[in-house]
Amino acid sequence: MEHSTFKGDDSYSINCTGDACVGDEVAFERATFSGSFRNAKFDGFELIKGTITKDSYGKDKQQHTFTIKSVEGWEMRIKGRNLYANGTYRKRWIDEEKRGLVLNEKHSRGDKARAARAERKLESIY
Repeated sequence: MEHSTFKGDDSYSINCTGDACVGDEVAFERATFSGSFRNAKFDGFELIKGTITKDSYGKDKQQHTFTIKSVEGWEMRIKGRNLYANGTYRKRWIDEEKRGLVLNEKHSRGDKARAARAERKLESIY
């Protein structure tokens, strides 16, 4: 892999940036900051490894949100745009075909959520 953070751990070898799903064991970097909210200073990147346990699309803007259980055992929620910001890599599934079914279901929910939002926007115009 080209990503410097993952050197020495080639088990996260599949780039899934933009298309992660429940069941994926992922590794990604998240920017960290210190100081106050108004005067935050960039501290660097933190490597996070964990398994995606849940995902959802927000009703208003269809923002994709993931729940990830880290290898250390704590859980975090993260927006898709932040999960994918610096590249996301996953481990290979034992049954990649099953992953395809999970992805199809996720894409179907996303399509429905976007259609519902478009319909709401049209209704608000009239």
